[in-house]
Amino acid sequence: MSKIKFMNFTAEAIAEFLQGEIVGNPTIEINNISKIEEGKAGTLAFLANPKYNHYLYETEASIVLINKDFHLEKETKATLIKVENAYESFASLLELYQQSRSGEAETGISEKSTIAPSATVGENLFLSDFSIIGHNCKIGNNVRIYSNVSIGNNVSIGDNTIIQSGVNIYYDSVIGKNCMLHSGSVIGAEGFGFAPQKSGEYKKVPQIGNVILEDFVEIGANACVDRATIGSTILRRAVKIDNLVQIAHNVEIGESTVIAALSGVSGSSKLGKYCMIGGQVGVIGHITVADKTICAAQSGIGKTVKKSGEILQGSPAISLKNFQKSSVYFRNFPQLVQRLSDLEKEIADLSK
Repeated sequence: MSKIKFMNFTAEAIAEFLQGEIVGNPTIEINNISKIEEGKAGTLAFLANPKYNHYLYETEASIVLINKDFHLEKETKATLIKVENAYESFASLLELYQQSRSGEAETGISEKSTIAPSATVGENLFLSDFSIIGHNCKIGNNVRIYSNVSIGNNVSIGDNTIIQSGVNIYYDSVIGKNCMLHSGSVIGAEGFGFAPQKSGEYKKVPQIGNVILEDFVEIGANACVDRATIGSTILRRAVKIDNLVQIAHNVEIGESTVIAALSGVSGSSKLGKYCMIGGQVGVIGHITVADKTICAAQSGIGKTVKKSGEILQGSPAISLKNFQKSSVYFRNFPQLVQRLSDLEKEIADLSK
């Protein structure tokens, strides 16, 4: 990998990096990436979706990544690299591309930043302008903290974690290794807890817990993960949260679950492992969602999901099969009502 410099390398070097098989010219070079339908000479593209198959024979891209089991219908102008999974391989190259753009990882502590005397920091810390590390914090090795980041007291951050500009991490939060927190995200703000009073007013319930993000967690821009009332709000290993997502107090999200933008999970609910939650989905509080649940966009999960691997849609969310059947009836509802009205008139006439 070290001998490959992205933006200027050959099909042979890419195939070596991806452990792929070359079909075509191994010495052809690329210096950029492209979509397969917009491919140009000197670029690399990939093909993973069957509906784009025809572009493989039309594209001007010099190199195209394809799956090993892809069946060629005719010759192509592009040099092909066959890999186990074209999409995953392309993602690996994008990661390499990102590294080549950033060059050596930034290091150094800005004179305009603040580190509390009681905090401990690891090797190769990058701390940019106007960022603050609070008392008794523990920062791991190779951590990168960009500008205007506020890290409260007693926060722990693991090795290789990246915190983008404008992130706020409240006190007592625990951030694992290899995490990514995007700009504007807030970790550990107080959960939404208020007790109704006889007067009709609401009394604030102190939120004295914390937030734990395990290793490889990614939090999108302007997303919020609230601290627990008691105990911890926990996002398990490799959870991925999109932009503008709300995770409430005492929620637990299982390993490798992904949640798309504008979704919200209410307090004390537990989502299982490997779930896929679409955009604008709402999850009611104090329920459990089974492993591998898939929930379509704009759905509302209003009760516990017990069966693993269910696909849900609608509000309230029901099985996809039932939702599709119901949607047919719903679309035809005016006609059904008219037919019912006509039948009632016929029965009334017969009765007379």
